[in-house]
Amino acid sequence: MDTLNFTDLATLINCNSYSKHKAGVDKHGELMVELIQPLGMSLTRYQRDTVGDHLLFRSARRSGKKVLLLGHLDTVFPPDTFTDFHMDEQWVYGPGACDMKGGNFVALEALRFLKKQFGQLANVDFLLVSDEEIGSDDSRSLTEHLAKNYDACLVFEAAGKNHEVVVARKGIATFEINVEGKAAHAGNHYADGIDANYAAANMIIELCNLTDLKKGSTVNVGKIQGGIGANTISPKSSMLVEARFTSDVEQARLLNSIENICLAIEVTGVKVTLSGGLQRPVMMPSEAQQQLLEEVAAILGESIPTERRGGVSDANIVAAAGVPTLDGFGPFGDGDHTIHERALKSSFTKRIEQVSKILAALCFEEAVEMANV
Repeated sequence: MDTLNFTDLATLINCNSYSKHKAGVDKHGELMVELIQPLGMSLTRYQRDTVGDHLLFRSARRSGKKVLLLGHLDTVFPPDTFTDFHMDEQWVYGPGACDMKGGNFVALEALRFLKKQFGQLANVDFLLVSDEEIGSDDSRSLTEHLAKNYDACLVFEAAGKNHEVVVARKGIATFEINVEGKAAHAGNHYADGIDANYAAANMIIELCNLTDLKKGSTVNVGKIQGGIGANTISPKSSMLVEARFTSDVEQARLLNSIENICLAIEVTGVKVTLSGGLQRPVMMPSEAQQQLLEEVAAILGESIPTERRGGVSDANIVAAAGVPTLDGFGPFGDGDHTIHERALKSSFTKRIEQVSKILAALCFEEAVEMANV
């Protein structure tokens, strides 16, 4: 493979695509359109009003496996915070260098290689959503719907330190819990009040007791607020709660238990409103995923290392839809979500070569077999 040119990656990184900056995300999307257009893929644009448009690039169809490449356009950095690309002999730096403009660049370069090798792309599509960093609330149903059209999915979040791919991710649920009590003067009419803060405090203890580290399940009350002042029984309290889990069983236990805690506390006289819920289902290893791993190992001539992560990605959504999914096909990097984000140059080359070989074997099976005759 020729020496890698990072000019296109620099252009992508220098375009701010903060999740809540729709104009920037859409501009980044247009840059991707311009780069992919010469590959002959058709474009379906899913227009959105408040988040960036989602983009699906489709190739021709022929016999062989149908593979979805999955990435996201958005980053976590607002305009005028961390914006610029630069590089040295070993690393490229900038917002999205590894999460995940760098990953999208790997996918782009692999597609370019396939186009050069086979003349026309086939059986491989590329979905870029615009809201992954803020939970994929808008794109989740679209990703679920599209995923079922494919035999396998490669996701381009950053690789592990030893170029591991990700075979499992915790699921995540987020909730806002609002507790409504009754205000009263804390000195003169204490007994007439219903203390929302006190109810919330008892709920926090019960919520945190749901954590089971041996099973990889955690419940975190990350933010609480409530009350008016020291001399007033609190009429309102609220909290933001996150639950993470590593199995379907634990997912069900935590979601049901959180709802039951909210219902049970109402016997004290408060009113509880629970909103939110499952954000991304758990990604669990499966037999189909193991078969895909073995096929990838045969293609590459070596086993590819794997790992499990506590963080979530859109791989959770595709895997839960029943599609064999491998994540972490982006470059290795570190400092993601900080101003020190960077990605290793040599890792780009390794990942592009791997993805190119995998897609050539999966999507162009007949052409590869004929070439080997």
